Amino acid sequence: MTELIVVSRPEDLPRQAAGWLALEVSRAIAERGSCTLSLAGGRTPEPVYRELAARSNIDWKRVEVFFGDERAVPPDHADSNYRMVHLTLLSRVPIPSSNVHRMQAERADRDTAAREYERSLPRPLDVLVLGMGPDGHTASLFPGSAALEERQRLVVPALGAKAPAERLTITPPVIEAARKVAVIAAGEDKALMVARAIEGPFAPRVVPVQLAQRGCWFLDRAAAARLTTRTVAT
Repeated sequence: MTELIVVSRPEDLPRQAAGWLALEVSRAIAERGSCTLSLAGGRTPEPVYRELAARSNIDWKRVEVFFGDERAVPPDHADSNYRMVHLTLLSRVPIPSSNVHRMQAERADRDTAAREYERSLPRPLDVLVLGMGPDGHTASLFPGSAALEERQRLVVPALGAKAPAERLTITPPVIEAARKVAVIAAGEDKALMVARAIEGPFAPRVVPVQLAQRGCWFLDRAAAARLTTRTVAT
């Protein structure tokens, strides 16, 4: 069942999402001795990661960080998900560099890069953070993508809807197996797909973010505007 947290003010979204993440990361460490955390790119998670970095109750030495997708650009490129996560979170917390597992999507042989990353990817992940686009995509799983049919591989090359198009992405089995999933979405341009994702009909080939339907969804009021039922947190 979907858990909905809808904030009254957009500025409250980072606090709510970061608080949930801090709790789930710490809970995984307490229960299993470590936490495998996969992070999303995009603009919406940026303030969430800054807020998460400010929380001192996380034992970052016991956290292994992975990525849900990456564009085929160097790690210092403006479009790099790794760069965004490094600037907003990783550079601000005491996490060993060996605990950060970057997707090397810029490599010429992206299929080999995908297979190597797959071997490093734990299953299940303890905590998986996802965003969503106005078209309903999540990670780099876009509507109609062949990657949505993948059941064996955990990471595959993919093509995005805009440049830089070449990418690596996790596949549906990774999302389905994750112990805890957070979906973070904001803005009225997401409202239609948020409603379709949560209220159905279930068709992840058309609305890929439905793969995370059972997760905890953090929304502002604009993104939640077309839902017929919702739980509001203020």
